[in-house]
Amino acid sequence: MPPLSDVELVDHHCHGVVRRDLHLTDLSALLTEGGAAAGAAGSAFDSRIGFALRRWCPPVLDLPVHASPEEYLQRRTDLGWTEVTRRLLRAGGGAAYVVDTGFEPEPLTPPAELAELAGAPAHEVVRLERLAEEAVLSGASAAGFADEVRRLLWERSRHAVAVKTIAAYRIGLALDPARPAPGEVSAAAGRWLAAIDDGAAIRCADEMVIRFLIWEAIDRGLPLQVHAGLGDSDIDLGQCDPLLLTGLLRVTEPLGVPVLLLHNYPYHRQAGYLTQVFGHVYADVGLALHNVGGAARQVLGELLELAPFGKVLFSTDAYGLPELYLLGTTLFRRALGGLLDDGIAAGDWAAADAERVAQLIGSANARRVYGLPA
Repeated sequence: MPPLSDVELVDHHCHGVVRRDLHLTDLSALLTEGGAAAGAAGSAFDSRIGFALRRWCPPVLDLPVHASPEEYLQRRTDLGWTEVTRRLLRAGGGAAYVVDTGFEPEPLTPPAELAELAGAPAHEVVRLERLAEEAVLSGASAAGFADEVRRLLWERSRHAVAVKTIAAYRIGLALDPARPAPGEVSAAAGRWLAAIDDGAAIRCADEMVIRFLIWEAIDRGLPLQVHAGLGDSDIDLGQCDPLLLTGLLRVTEPLGVPVLLLHNYPYHRQAGYLTQVFGHVYADVGLALHNVGGAARQVLGELLELAPFGKVLFSTDAYGLPELYLLGTTLFRRALGGLLDDGIAAGDWAAADAERVAQLIGSANARRVYGLPA
């Protein structure tokens, strides 16, 4: 088959990048989900992702392969964050980006700016929990909370291609699949507002409220992204197995709204199973691929053990660092190309079939699910 470098990639889940130059500690902290904690037992550069960065990113900045972190950072500073971002994004070669704008602990490039830097279109994803927090901040009462969320959902998603829930971070995925009754939603909103009045943070972490958000998103009809598996220390990983969503997937399948399971590692085999048995479920291995570096081929292969090839999408989940876009695309291309070439060599599929599968996973599945122009 032709080299996978020629296959178009649509990054169906990513974030903006930081709009400033970085110190070495910043760069290390943004490399992994461990954040600053990665420095407790040594730099994140001393891990698979750190070695992957030093292998693939320095040449894009006119440095030799395996340049030291200090040399790399100096070159990064000399070029400035805008030029570094432009070079790394374009070297990654993404054809389109689907961007979650719901998490910004500091200003990140919005989709339009990311698109300009990358030279490819970018589309927005609306985060549901943030809408609920906006409704509270707007002064909505308990009785008016549901209507305000609906208004915000339709307003914010007018030009979006998907919505997303981070229930995994807030309450875990063992959700009661039933649609909440209106009285249950207003009562939950009332408890939340009372807690805020008592000094609690404005953070959407009530199961009833999140179930309400998910059902409103289903009614909206846009594809629903669901974080599962790997995340930072704010997550209880044991509650992030996508199999916990089985009840919800059963009751939503007849409605036909696509549900996209993001990341999934170390539960990527479970996610592959769910894509096989539910017609509306899709999956990726997202940020896991750049985190595992040279082991990306094994992880992607495990997802593809059961998942139909028409149900798997490419993503980087790049956040903050443009390096993660390049690593995500590079490691994915190497992993999928190796798996497909092995299948050709073993006679498991023809070269033409392998090329078609690469196109499906690389971009065609995402364009179909999100309704993106070809």
